[in-house]
Amino acid sequence: MKRVTKRIMWTFAIGQLGWSILAGIITNWLVYFYQVDNELIDLGHKIYVSQGTVILGLFTITGVITAFGRIFDAFTDPLIASASDRSRNPKGRRIPFMRVAAFPFAFFTVMVFVSPTSSVGLANNAWLFVSVILFYFFMTLYCTPYNALIPELGKNQNDKINISTFISVTFILGTALAYGAPFIWDTLISTGLERMTAIRMTFLGLAGLAFVFMLIPTFVIKEKDFVNYVPSESKAFESLLKTFKNRNFRIFVISDILYWIALTLFQIGLPFFIVSLLKLEESMISLLFIVMTMTSFLFYFPVNVISKRIGKKRMVIYAFVMFAFAFVVAAFAGLTPVSNLLYGFIIAILAAMPMAILGILPQAIIADIAQYESVVTNENREGMFFAARTFAFKLGQSLSLLIFTSVATIRTDVGLGYRIALMLAIAFSIAGAAVLTSYDEKKVLEKIRESDVIEG
Repeated sequence: MKRVTKRIMWTFAIGQLGWSILAGIITNWLVYFYQVDNELIDLGHKIYVSQGTVILGLFTITGVITAFGRIFDAFTDPLIASASDRSRNPKGRRIPFMRVAAFPFAFFTVMVFVSPTSSVGLANNAWLFVSVILFYFFMTLYCTPYNALIPELGKNQNDKINISTFISVTFILGTALAYGAPFIWDTLISTGLERMTAIRMTFLGLAGLAFVFMLIPTFVIKEKDFVNYVPSESKAFESLLKTFKNRNFRIFVISDILYWIALTLFQIGLPFFIVSLLKLEESMISLLFIVMTMTSFLFYFPVNVISKRIGKKRMVIYAFVMFAFAFVVAAFAGLTPVSNLLYGFIIAILAAMPMAILGILPQAIIADIAQYESVVTNENREGMFFAARTFAFKLGQSLSLLIFTSVATIRTDVGLGYRIALMLAIAFSIAGAAVLTSYDEKKVLEKIRESDVIEG
């Protein structure tokens, strides 16, 4: 087997640049596009789906559809992971899936925002439901095999942390491009284009760029040159159950779920916090995220170096606590004597370091646990470990979507619901840190080192 070079690592990371643009479009803008408050109406935004808590008096149409999409996505993860783990394709277990999924993944990202009628009604509700389901299916078809390549390409701790660092860089760049959408659609609007058309054209351009990025690793990387594998014989849910029998994996996943609930509450709400709480221009969403991204980049090298010295677990716990503090500050947005613009920059900078840590290290921890399991059982189920992780945290994200879209309707005139969402994010962050303290990182790494010595 060939050794994975830095060039191959970066080529692999370009795929994440692509899919993170698409994921960022949906995560950051779907609720903002369809669940409309007075601030957006004043900007000329149109309403396409039913508004308010119209389902059981508790949930919004947008919240239920997006949450169901994530639940559907969670349950398809093990099926696709199993198909990938069991694959005997001569071109590899992962790359062929990614190549097939790239175009429909990009296509349905755009279709989510293309309502069939210009008025609120059942047709638009149904269209949103179907397009969201298809988006998540093809996202899983690309991302699950992609993530399974992380421990397969990274044969040692340095390689795994380097790969996780590189894909974190491209992930945050892709997310930044998605967050930069208002800059693009404002430019299009300034040329005379209608607002909703400008937004859709923006997403079309970003999706086309993402499609190209996603294809690059599938044609450049020859998977069989770097990966020597034994196809799994376990069926999908049998393999999933085996995966959850790993105690350290269960601990990590519970912590990870709590993190993703907190992060999703913050991430979905950020455009609303900036426009509705801080009363800033819509273009400031992009500017503040760019500041957060660039500041986060400053921490990437220190995180890479320090985590190799003090351990990934400790760094992630620190990040949970730092995120909780950033959420505390954000909860008081617009209520302090500090200028709203300055306050926005403070929130962005406080979130930067935990974003760097949690962008890099969780993937490396999963790679460690998957490698540990492979050493102990002699069965290669890397795909299922990453799928099991996403299976769990997507259920958490579904809960977060329901929570945010419901509480956001509380006293929209003063933004009380947005502040409640941030308070909940604080609680979930602290709980995530507490759970992760039980993860036995020392045991996992010692077993991996023993195996490396024997193989050497």
